[in-house]
Amino acid sequence: MPRPNITIYTALAANIGIAAMKFIAGAVSRSSAMTAEGVHSLVDTINELLLLYGIHRSTKERDPKHPFGYGRELYFWSFIVSILIFSFGACVAFVSGYAHLRSPLGTGSMKWNYVVLGCALLFDGGSFVVALREFRKKTSDPLFAAIRKSKDPADFMVLLEDGAGVAGVVCVFVFLLIGERTGNVYLDGIASILVGVILTLSSLLLARESRSLLIGEGISRETERRIIDLVGNEPFRLQVRRVFSLYQSPDEVLLLLMVHPRPDLSTAEFTEKIAAVREKIKDRFPRISYVVIQPE
Repeated sequence: MPRPNITIYTALAANIGIAAMKFIAGAVSRSSAMTAEGVHSLVDTINELLLLYGIHRSTKERDPKHPFGYGRELYFWSFIVSILIFSFGACVAFVSGYAHLRSPLGTGSMKWNYVVLGCALLFDGGSFVVALREFRKKTSDPLFAAIRKSKDPADFMVLLEDGAGVAGVVCVFVFLLIGERTGNVYLDGIASILVGVILTLSSLLLARESRSLLIGEGISRETERRIIDLVGNEPFRLQVRRVFSLYQSPDEVLLLLMVHPRPDLSTAEFTEKIAAVREKIKDRFPRISYVVIQPE
């Protein structure tokens, strides 16, 4: 089962401090963009807490009501996080930006905004680097391909959140600076709306990946072929007709093989081969915890 890791705790610590600073700076400067960024960091903080809760729930022991355990709890709470990013974070940013565009307020001192945004960029950027480094330890695939292949939301969720955080901070900094230099009071509201767009895109990407995992993803085609070759070669020589698989959690896979036995095999020999195949698959593929083999 997955365990809380350094990326989640790093992001949680960074977002708690950043959210407080952004809200204070937004109140002092009357900036809707800074307030939207504060909401962004607050939502990210809640997301990390929900992700930790999902990880905790996923480690519960199986019981009669849930014979395969609670591993899919992690996928459920990851999906809730993606909904929360849009329903709370993005919507608040859109509403705040729209209100500012309709009735732009004169801004106060921008000095603290730039200081807070600089700190936010430092913290979010540092957290992103930590998340990226941890993610890269597990795969060498291109980033987005690796995210799509990953079966552990704890691996990619913090990475995407921190990436969106860095993009939001840069966007707000640029628009506030241009707005201050040109005297354009509308750029603050536009920056808030762009933060909403960034959060929406982040939410959609996370929702797509979490939904796919929640519905049920199986092993990769490459792993399927390796299992078919293993079962079809010596000493087993069983023809695999169909393969069904399902990730119960990032580290637990249910595998069902429909095989065609050789006509010369007795029932006892076939049973012995099935037992040997089952142990070989578990030994070769540690994530496959449950192996069911049926003749077809």
